[in-house]
Amino acid sequence: MANTTLTPSIVAKTAVRILENELVMAGMVYRGYEDEFDKKVNGYSAGDTITIRKPTDFTVRDGAVMASQDVTEGRTTITVDKQKGVDFAFTSKELTLNIDELAERVIKPAMVQLANQIDLDVMAEYKNIPNWVGTPGQTVDAFADFAKAPTRMDLGAVPQDMRSGVLSPTDYWAMAGSQTALYMQNVAQGAYRKGRIGEIGGIDTYMSQNVPTHIVGPLGGTPLVNGGAQGVTYAAVKDTGIQSLITDGWTAAAAARVKAGDVFTIAGVFDVNPVTKATLPHLKMFVVKADASSDASGNATLTISPPIITSGAFQTVSAVPADNAAMTFFGAAGTGYAQNLVFHKNAFALVVVPLVKPPGAVDVSRETYKNINARVIPVYDGTNDKSAWRLDILYGVKTVDPRLAVRLSGS
Repeated sequence: MANTTLTPSIVAKTAVRILENELVMAGMVYRGYEDEFDKKVNGYSAGDTITIRKPTDFTVRDGAVMASQDVTEGRTTITVDKQKGVDFAFTSKELTLNIDELAERVIKPAMVQLANQIDLDVMAEYKNIPNWVGTPGQTVDAFADFAKAPTRMDLGAVPQDMRSGVLSPTDYWAMAGSQTALYMQNVAQGAYRKGRIGEIGGIDTYMSQNVPTHIVGPLGGTPLVNGGAQGVTYAAVKDTGIQSLITDGWTAAAAARVKAGDVFTIAGVFDVNPVTKATLPHLKMFVVKADASSDASGNATLTISPPIITSGAFQTVSAVPADNAAMTFFGAAGTGYAQNLVFHKNAFALVVVPLVKPPGAVDVSRETYKNINARVIPVYDGTNDKSAWRLDILYGVKTVDPRLAVRLSGS
């Protein structure tokens, strides 16, 4: 290709294609909400929000007598609050380079960094997922370990199509060294997206160094449910999906106890199938939604999800917790664990929208490729004959349905 003066449009088109190719998580999560944002001709600013409806559920009538049900729809929001970018500085001479040379030498390394940041932000949604199978701290080194995730998903009536998995490098190489390779379909074929392993038991699986580590809170004491009758109705929590749980039994000192993302079970509170409402053989798992501390007497009020609902179309548990029911947390206090994820596409959403064209900016270029939008703005430094280029993207991530994902450890 002959040398030509590079324009913002050329740089933006090249960058957005490289960025899309380097992303791992973006292709595995729901992307349909971009259309909801596509209403501002001049683009969007950080903080713009849309409201979306949550899935609705129903109960099945037994017999001939009609029993009408109100359609109760919860709502949640997606906010495009993450503006990330990479900035370049080119001399006039460099701007006459072959675009392929510049892409390989400058643009691609920058887009790799940006893609990793987007993947990190999507993976950080693990903190909203209550289901965690396996034993924290153990590597996933056998098919039986990996199968625990889809098994839990099947028990929870998660659709069997559009399932994906993301493993840490440690867990991937532990799997690769076992007989699990027999279950990895099509791994020898080429032309895969970055990090793709292949299918394991029908689940499209990837390896990523961006699998986050969750550090369990300090804990302390023997936490118990403080008081019975702590269930709620769906109507009361349909938009937030959270509730408060009053607890005691923590170490009698005012101190931090739990971190957002911690997972626990409550004795005697079992999970239910969301479709049939039948009681399942495992205890219900809850996730802590916000850091919490105990008071000097060892009391603490936790913000948890899912809410404790014992009947109706949105039932989540077999029974309300009893007073003094024991709470068991996953993992050891202050210890970090890799958060491998297996999930259905609709568990998470990623929204990437065009940024505004700032008033007064010249030669602004916005390019879209496979729903990934990038904005490039050049700023010329006449003193040093350099062009500074800023490349920005604006996006938001959201856990849309936490029931559709599972955290995975080995055993």
